[in-house]
Formats: sequence, structure tokens, C-alpha cells
Amino acid sequence: MTTSNTPESSAAAPLLDLQALVVAVRRRRSLWGGMALLGLLAGAAVAVLMPPPPSAMTKVLVAHKEDQPNDTGTLIRTDVELLQTTRIADQALRALKSPEDPEDFMRDYRGTGLTNNLLRIDVTGDSGAEAAARAKALADAFVADHVRRMREAAEAEAKALRDQRDRMRDELAQVNEAIGDRSPESDPEASASIESLFARRAELTSRIADFDQRAAEARTGTPKVVAGTQIVDAPRAVRHSLPKAAVTNSAIGLVLGLVLGLALAAVGTVVADRPVLRRDIAANVGASVIAELRRASLRSGRPWQRRRTRVARARLASTLARAVRGSAEPVSLLELGCARSTSAIALDLASALAPEGPVVVVDGLPGPQLAGRRPKPGGPTVVGGGRDPAASHQERRLGVGSVAPGTAWTDLKYLGTRTVLVVRAGHGSAAWLHTVARQLADQRIAVIGVVLIDPDPRDRTDGTLWDGLHTALRGRSEQTAQRNGTSRLRAEPLPVGTARVPDNDQEAR
Repeated sequence: MTTSNTPESSAAAPLLDLQALVVAVRRRRSLWGGMALLGLLAGAAVAVLMPPPPSAMTKVLVAHKEDQPNDTGTLIRTDVELLQTTRIADQALRALKSPEDPEDFMRDYRGTGLTNNLLRIDVTGDSGAEAAARAKALADAFVADHVRRMREAAEAEAKALRDQRDRMRDELAQVNEAIGDRSPESDPEASASIESLFARRAELTSRIADFDQRAAEARTGTPKVVAGTQIVDAPRAVRHSLPKAAVTNSAIGLVLGLVLGLALAAVGTVVADRPVLRRDIAANVGASVIAELRRASLRSGRPWQRRRTRVARARLASTLARAVRGSAEPVSLLELGCARSTSAIALDLASALAPEGPVVVVDGLPGPQLAGRRPKPGGPTVVGGGRDPAASHQERRLGVGSVAPGTAWTDLKYLGTRTVLVVRAGHGSAAWLHTVARQLADQRIAVIGVVLIDPDPRDRTDGTLWDGLHTALRGRSEQTAQRNGTSRLRAEPLPVGTARVPDNDQEAR
């Protein structure tokens, strides 16, 4: 008993084939490369055509009474928000004697906390001098407002401490009045109450001294805050460097354009669903990839590339000649997305078959890709698709047609009952490749194989359908052996894991 040689298929197809996605995005490098270049040029154009307005900058050292080494920047963020208030803007405009509205002025400046105590103020204006004057007015207004708030807070705190001290002094006077001239020794019966009054007087005296000290400290801390809050970097106009701005904007535009281009290419690839890999094209068409040719090999190219081009085209013609030489039925080349390439391949194939007899190329392409070529002396004859197939039985016919959308499917069988599909990678969608395979099957046109045009150079997948015995090499080998009587094994594929059962006792032996 012999088991099937068909490999086990994957349990489930992936929802998104990352390899195919990466290959398809890489093939669309003209899109994302163009978007990146467009972003680069747009960034440079913005820097040249839309320069930033004149601006000025100043730095203010802000001292806080509540400063702590472990402060996370809460105080300086509060100062930044206070700078963006109409009160500060109005005070600065008054110093500038400007009738501008404070809300409009607030749009022309911003504050940035550099450290816990360092505030930077950036201001724009109609000129550098005006921007510097605005920055100075803003810094002075902010410092004055900050000092005023610190003084008011210190005075409020000292006043609260003094009020508490005065209340305790009044209570101390009442305790002293209650004690009078008495002492524990002079009145033994009331010694306990007198001792408690003495203790209360000592406590009040201590707390009064404490409140006096705290009030003094509150008043003493204000000068430190006032002296510590000052302008440490005088307002000055900021110089604008056009080359630096152009380079910065160009780099930003390049990155944004590249990201946008890659995103568009990825989304377009997923939506279009156009197979690029050999395995995907073979699976959707239902035929193996028997040969491939880069698009560069169909052009003349540079002088040092012409020999390589001739070798590649000759190798492809030899491969196709071996595939169609033993066929007694007419063979056709049907293109999808590569009419010009198919025309060149057809002429090369006809030249390779010419030593065996006359070859006539039947042009069934919708355009002038083949009919418009000038015939070469001694080359194959090119005729129109309306020629009678039975015009001559001594010449080999090689039809050339198209399976692009809009094809007259019933006319394809007149080009040849066996065909080689010439498909450009990434051109047709998966749904259309299925349509082509179904239409050719309905017309009873056998597909010998697929010639892949412009394959991805980093594609490492296999384009052979091992379960398609009409296209796979081992299928043809088994069929040939069966015709020669050397084997009686059935050529039909069996399900994965199914054993082959002998048909008779001779096979069992």
C-alpha cells in the first residue's frame, strides 16, 4: 500500500499575509517614494514661502516660597498658566500704551517652563524691535504680579498669625487676672486650681512667643522671594535662519510623507488584493509558474546589460519551446497586464521554433503591440486574428491574446486550445485571476503554465502546484508513465493522509 505524496496543507490561511503585504508595499515604492519626495519639497516650500513672524525671547527666574527639591514642576506650570491670563496681558498692553485687545495679544505669546524656577517667554510682533518690547513688557508685568501676589500672601499669613497672637494675649490677661496675688502656699485649699492657672499661663506665653516668631518669619521670607524673582535673560529678537528652517521643515515633511505613503500603499494593497508572490498567483490561477522574466529584460537597457538581457530572453524562449514543442494542438500566449512583454516573448518563441518549420503568429491583442512591429527579414509571419485556422496545415500557429477585462472569451479557443498565461505580478486581483481560470476551463482551454513578468526579486516562494497533476511535473511524469504502460497508479490526487488502494491483485503484488 502506497500513501499519497501530496503534502499536508496548512490548517487555516492567515487573515493577513504579512510577507505578501511587505512585498506588495515594497513594489509600490514609487507611491511612497513620491509621497516622501512631495513632503520634502512641501516642507522646503513652506519654509521659504511662509517664514515665521519676527519674534523675541526672554527668561525669568521665578522664586516661590513653597519651593521644594522634589517639586515635579507644578509651581512653574501654574506660572505658565498665569502668564496666559488677561490680567497679565492687560498690564503689558498698558505699559506699551497699546489699544490692542488682551485676548488678541494672548495669541501672540506663550510661556514655557524650562525648570522648576525658570520661565521662558516667546513673543511675536511686526518687527524684531516690537517683539522685544512686547517681551520686556510681559516679563515686567509678570514679575510685578508675582511679587504682588507673594507680598499679599505673606501679609495675609502674618496678619493671621498676629490675630491669633492677640487672641492668646487676651486669654493670658484673663488668666493673670484670675491668678491675682494668690499662690499655692497662700491658699492650700485652692492649690490645685491655682497650679492649673499657672500652667495655662506658661503655655499661653510660649504660644504667643511662637506666633510672634512665625509672623516675623512670614514677613522676612517675602524679600527673598521678591529679590529672587527677576529677569535673567534680557529680551532680544530671535534670529531666523532660512537654511536651518528649510532643513528642519524638509525633514519633517519627508517623514510625514513617507509615513503617509506607506500607509496608503498598505491600505491599497489590502483593499486591491492583487497577488504578487509566485505561490499566490499560481494558487489563484490554478496553474504552476513555469518561467519568469524581469521587465528590464524586455528592454534594450544599457550596453553592459544587453548580453544579460539576450541570455534571459533566450532561456525563456527555450523553456517555452520545450513546453509547446510536443503539442499537436495549437498553443496560445494570453497576457494579463503585459501586452508588450507578451508580444516580445511570442516573437522570441516563434524564432526558437522556426528551425522546425514555418511559424505563424496570430495577433489577437486588442492594441498595436504586435501588429505595429516591423517584420524582420527571415522572422516569423504575423497575421491578424481573423485568419482562417485551417489556412495551412504545414505551419505551426502561435496565437497571442489577452485575458484582460473586456475579453471575448469565446474567441480565445481559436487562438489555441492550449495556452500559456503571461501574467504581470501585482496587476490582476485575486478575483479576476479566479475569473480567468474559470473562463478558460469553460472554454476547455488547458493551461500549460504561467510565465510571471516582473517578479519580486526577493520572492522566495515556490510557484509549483503539487496537487495540480495537469501542471505539476510529477503529474505529467505519472501520466506519461501510465501511457507507456510502466505504471498503473492513478494520477488523480487523493485527500491528505489517504492511502492509495491497489486496483487489482497485480498492483498488490
